[in-house]
Amino acid sequence: MTFYFRALFLVFISTITLYSCSNEQLDVAVEPTTPVVNNEITQVILDWNKLWCELDRYATGMRPNATTRALAYIHLAAFEVCVEDMVSYTSNKDRYAELEIDFTQRQPNVNVAIALNACYATAIDHFMYNVRPDIDAKIAILRQQKEAELTQGLSTDVVLNSQDWGNYIAQQIIAYSQTDTEAETQILSPQPTSYEPPVGAGYWTYSHDAERGLFPYWSSVRTFVISSTETSTVPPPLTYSEDATSNYYAAMEEVYTASEAARTTDTEALWIAEFWSNDVEGLMMSPPGRQISIANQLIQQYNVDHESALILFLKLGFSLNDAAVSTWADKYEYMVMRPSVYIQEHIDPNFQTNLYPFISWPNPTFPSYPSGHSTFASAAAGIFMHHFGNNINFTDRSHEGRTEFLGAPRTYTTFAQMAEENGYSRLPLGVHLRMDCTEGLRLGYEISDAVNNFDLSQ
Repeated sequence: MTFYFRALFLVFISTITLYSCSNEQLDVAVEPTTPVVNNEITQVILDWNKLWCELDRYATGMRPNATTRALAYIHLAAFEVCVEDMVSYTSNKDRYAELEIDFTQRQPNVNVAIALNACYATAIDHFMYNVRPDIDAKIAILRQQKEAELTQGLSTDVVLNSQDWGNYIAQQIIAYSQTDTEAETQILSPQPTSYEPPVGAGYWTYSHDAERGLFPYWSSVRTFVISSTETSTVPPPLTYSEDATSNYYAAMEEVYTASEAARTTDTEALWIAEFWSNDVEGLMMSPPGRQISIANQLIQQYNVDHESALILFLKLGFSLNDAAVSTWADKYEYMVMRPSVYIQEHIDPNFQTNLYPFISWPNPTFPSYPSGHSTFASAAAGIFMHHFGNNINFTDRSHEGRTEFLGAPRTYTTFAQMAEENGYSRLPLGVHLRMDCTEGLRLGYEISDAVNNFDLSQ
């Protein structure tokens, strides 16, 4: 466990215990599968992604970057299990030089649902590391549960061939991920002591080892569709100034006013801030993981067939992965400080963010510009729009029933509206400037456009 997450765990565990003892089941039971769609294979996809969201909540040292990487590979594996039977779609093995898949390994009598179940279990177990043991144990439980459901009435030959195919694809994707030596190295040390931020007026820095820069070298990690050098140039942030008449001061004052109003009078703004936070390990899923929860709900709402669900998740994983790489490249280029540091020094020495009640320091531990939350929000929204259209009647129930924070469901009429609310929720939370969110939303849409145009048929 890294310095950051060890510190977070030790400081936060007592709070989590008080908040969640009445809500969290500490045994390893998996809820019985309740069919929610008409397609058996789609139900396998939903069951595994529902469990993935729980694993994401309890995974330490991953969010958000290693999480997006895991999503890309997990959903690449799921797609490759089924692509031979998908009309008009082709494998990615010819699109990525180091991805090796031998389709002669696939027997003709493979049951896709069983193969997909095996693939998800193997891939998720590999890519979701540092998960609390009682939660991690649910991977094997769900695998066995699904096997019992799916193998009834089938011959041993069909079952074994199907399991072999799913496991084979998962292992090939794992092997492909390991050729990205930069990522493999960085996930072992997400807050490297070798990294020291440059010094400058208005630059982000840290005051304790637990606040060291998170994934400072992530710009060198593999992308699947569009790299940070291919996205359009990020406009420079506002020029740092301590002058109370400057645009920079006004931007900081806006955060102060919004977060103080949310804390003291504006209950909806506080609801929005906490509803979209997803910052705290053990309490919430991660920001990119939140988009998987939303995708699961959309698949159920629209009764999506399994091929469309696989394509949705694949493109969502690619978009979130590439968004993390580009955003972190920009963050560590511009090194913009977090608002609370400036506000405490120049506006109100007693200021605390609305994230502070849930963690032991006021901010995420990396530079502010552009906002990762905002980038993930639009990188996902662009994918959802492509699949479902922009106009929706969607209620996000990701945190329904939670009482530790304001997580009651919220309803949206467009994906653009949902992404914008998610992005700008960081102002009343007190952790981002408006320019961070504006640029993050722009960048995310640019990335999702590229992913939507990625041709899976050639």
